[in-house]
Amino acid sequence: MNNASVTAMLRAPTADGVRVAAERLAGKVILTPLMEDEFINDAVGGRVLFKAEVLQRGGAFKLRGAYNFMAMVPDADRHKGVVAWSSGNHAQGVAIAARMFGMSATIVMPADAPRIKLEAVRRYGADIVTYDRYSSDREEIGRRLVGETGAALAPSYDHPLIIEGQGTASREAAAQAADLGVSIDQFIYCCGGGGLAAGGALALEIASPETKVFVAEPEGYDDTIRSLAAGKRLSADTSRPTICDAIATPSPGELTFPVLARRAAGGAAVTEAEVAAAMAMAFERLKVVVEPGGAVAFAAVLSGRIDGRGKTTCVTLSGGNVDAGTFTKLLSTRYTGSK
Repeated sequence: MNNASVTAMLRAPTADGVRVAAERLAGKVILTPLMEDEFINDAVGGRVLFKAEVLQRGGAFKLRGAYNFMAMVPDADRHKGVVAWSSGNHAQGVAIAARMFGMSATIVMPADAPRIKLEAVRRYGADIVTYDRYSSDREEIGRRLVGETGAALAPSYDHPLIIEGQGTASREAAAQAADLGVSIDQFIYCCGGGGLAAGGALALEIASPETKVFVAEPEGYDDTIRSLAAGKRLSADTSRPTICDAIATPSPGELTFPVLARRAAGGAAVTEAEVAAAMAMAFERLKVVVEPGGAVAFAAVLSGRIDGRGKTTCVTLSGGNVDAGTFTKLLSTRYTGSK
């Protein structure tokens, strides 16, 4: 397999690929905890388990897919480096994985990405190329850089190795729940392009086939939910501002959507106020910091948009990279009701 074939590989992701990814990632990523709180259970009317990927290296689940991808770049091509595009979490995952493999990394990031994400990517040693998210095409910029350097292109979600790597979080969660003697009735995923949700859906086919899969998205960026209803990929209006920058993607992926069309039972779009409430509840009760895009799955069940009554629900806390000022401002809306 050469560098180009890793970049261009468009085979369908598989449940067995998640298993192989889990073996590849053993000892390379943190086995994040499955958390629970009685107060939250009472508020929802059911049992809620949290897969706390906010505690993963880089503060999000993204290292899983990035490492799985870069593990398959041939040794002879590693000197060419890797290129990726991301609003921040995938950027950090790629930067960390690149450092682990001794590769250079160039990340195409929006100029208005949260400062904490920009600074973290630089600390991990990656170069950043910024762009205007409302007027420029990040994928076009990334592919131009690949053409100039011959680097491997690590898409933020639409690649089988990326999807399968992300699926390892759900594989772990199912095993952790089984250790507790718990069967997961439904699993809710924070969803942008769908890599985490599609990978998770594949993992659960083997690890917990009775579990229903749901996606959660921010209002205005509910392209996956609308696509599932329409039976085809639809787009979001990416000119619309959102606090959920991590999952503000234009459409579900070419590879992720067929998995979700087959496996997802539905989804819910949540408001920014509901996201802020979920962030505050996670901070108060679980003692973790969750960024807006990483809180939408919890917001969906906490708000009742996805019914958790009488069920065991697992949700992803998928990322915790949020600027302190933004975090405190959003938590203040939880108490004042202000916008």
